[in-house]
Amino acid sequence: MAAGGDIQQVTLHPAQRTPAVWPHQVGEIPPRAGCFQHRAEIVRLRSAVHTGGTAVLGQVLTGMGGVGKTQLAADYARTAWAMGEIDVLVWITAGSRTAAINGYARAGVEMLGADPGDPDWAAAAFLAWLEPKPQKRLCRWLVVLDDVADPADLDGLWPPDSPTGRTLITTRRRDAALSGHGRRLVSVGLFTPGEAAAYLAAALAIQGRTEPPSHLAALADDLGHLPLALSQAAAYLVDAAISSSAYRMLLADRARDLAETVPDRLPDGQSHTMAAAWALSVDHADQLRPAGLARPMLQLMAFFDPNGIPASVVHSAPARDYLRVGWSSSAAANVGGDVTAAHVHSAVRVLHRLSLVDHDPDAAHRAVRVHQVIQRAVRDTLSRPEQEAIARIAADALTAAWPGVERDTDLAQALRANATALARTADDALHRPNVHALLYRCGNSIGVAGQAAAAADHFQRLTDAARHHLGPDHVDTLAARHDLAYWRGAAGDVTGAVVDFDRLLADRLRVLGPDHPHTLTTRGNLAYWQGGAGDVANATAALNKLLVDRLRVSGPDHPDTLSTRHDIARFRQRGGDVAGAAAELSELLADRLRVLGPDHPDTLSTRHDLACWRGDFGDVVGGAAELLELLADRLRVLGPDHPDTLTTRHHQSRLRGKSGDAAGAVADFEALLGDVTRVLGPDHPQTLDVRHNIAYWREETEVVTLLVRPRKATAMGVRRPGDLTT
Repeated sequence: MAAGGDIQQVTLHPAQRTPAVWPHQVGEIPPRAGCFQHRAEIVRLRSAVHTGGTAVLGQVLTGMGGVGKTQLAADYARTAWAMGEIDVLVWITAGSRTAAINGYARAGVEMLGADPGDPDWAAAAFLAWLEPKPQKRLCRWLVVLDDVADPADLDGLWPPDSPTGRTLITTRRRDAALSGHGRRLVSVGLFTPGEAAAYLAAALAIQGRTEPPSHLAALADDLGHLPLALSQAAAYLVDAAISSSAYRMLLADRARDLAETVPDRLPDGQSHTMAAAWALSVDHADQLRPAGLARPMLQLMAFFDPNGIPASVVHSAPARDYLRVGWSSSAAANVGGDVTAAHVHSAVRVLHRLSLVDHDPDAAHRAVRVHQVIQRAVRDTLSRPEQEAIARIAADALTAAWPGVERDTDLAQALRANATALARTADDALHRPNVHALLYRCGNSIGVAGQAAAAADHFQRLTDAARHHLGPDHVDTLAARHDLAYWRGAAGDVTGAVVDFDRLLADRLRVLGPDHPHTLTTRGNLAYWQGGAGDVANATAALNKLLVDRLRVSGPDHPDTLSTRHDIARFRQRGGDVAGAAAELSELLADRLRVLGPDHPDTLSTRHDLACWRGDFGDVVGGAAELLELLADRLRVLGPDHPDTLTTRHHQSRLRGKSGDAAGAVADFEALLGDVTRVLGPDHPQTLDVRHNIAYWREETEVVTLLVRPRKATAMGVRRPGDLTT
């Protein structure tokens, strides 16, 4: 204190820090994870960085948290440092703009002696120092910006281009701002199945544990080969002293949250559980335009097939209605109203940008993919009533997207895969308060695709579930029994089908009454399979009685009445009255053209039978010509891979041979063989019939000498299961 009581002001200056000498490391590289796997991404990463510019570890499908981006970046940095490839290494955990600035500021303090009290200036000084300067010794530097949450956080903070500098960024984002300007995206994928199993085996071996390779491979599959999930699962196995099979049972137990399957202490210095790893990304996505729509979109997609959801499902009316309700109730939304196709597309792209989903607009049938562990984590955030409600909405969306005629077999296959995945995750939600129509639609789609035995298995499971949840006399249980009986017969168990339909008829008469449409349908199918079992006379008599009741109950133009007339004509032909059957079928064709139109599958089926009968009983050339015309229509209406189209090709090829063109028949059947094998499988009866006919017509051309006779595609002709449950 000065004389007179005046206070003397003293200014303190921080001591000048001496700049660090090269080589120097700023920041801490995360420790190497236990049992670190050498992956193909390491080679691609080094290739991308060494060619100059910036390598950004942005993800595609597997770009969510947990795929090992930080570990790959750390391995690259540690290797480059150990090999003396760099003079200055800067590692910054850049989860926010402030964190990035503070990381640069620390580098400025250590490398330049900058004032730590002014981080903005220190950061700017360090970035300027990275710029190559004439007449100055060039510094070989590497800057790693780990876990960038938002590309906007790096505005003005990108390291400069330098012939001796490298920048490496890890992020879950895939925004366009991360590419271009010499930056290269390096996609980090999941472990391969082999890498995943090897990781689990190594992690357990450290603790003196071994498991059968098949068990570890199965666990790796359940976890989708996600590195984060595998590491936490391995730690749980050790901490809880349980087997991989027991852990898989925990995962399959939907009464448990995913959080219950992680260890108390996370391995490898991890800071987030599997579920928490994506929670912040979901929160962030829900804030981006269209705000409030990303979360309900992801919740809906959490119930579908992780291997791909058709765009038509995501854009369906039930999906948009659900999203509209979720949007209007979201705290993040600042607008409401209808959800348009543009809104849906934008919400999916937001989730894609944050690597929560993978969106490929060009793959319409598998447009959106969501990793199965993300799906599980999202479902765990929902209450039981919410899960059940969304599961039924997802079923509505699939049903709405399912075409009446499965012209596109790839789409049908994707829809079946999604229906199967939904049924697996929905538990009993699709069986209460009634069986959802999707479960019938999926089963019949399996059968129509030529997999009759698989369809029968599907309906056996559905029958058992319906009986358990709804009781034996519920209409849905009876409907499942109906379709089970039909596909059992189609799979070759004709006697079993007759027995099943006979029992079902008694129950439907008792529960529904004699004039109920389902009862009449059961009578028709019972007669059909009785005829298939060889009892043509009784089958014809039963169908004639049914026709009287159909006319009385439904009228002459009802599709079911027309179907009964078709079956009567078929069995009349099988009974030997070919001329009378053809006359009946000609009259039926005129009625079906009038009632259903020329492109209805039933109309095409009538034309098919007429053409075959004409070719088999006198007019081979005329029958072949009619089948050729029909083939053009079935290709246009049903598509090239529909089983009905393949059957028409089969019969047209057969009649071509009967007309005298054996070589042409061989060529047609050989072309058909590849398609039926691809669509129906090598052991399907129609595939075997094609192979048989190839052998026969080759004999006719004296290529081989086999004593065989030509066979038709099916013993009973083509019959649409049009009265199955839909």
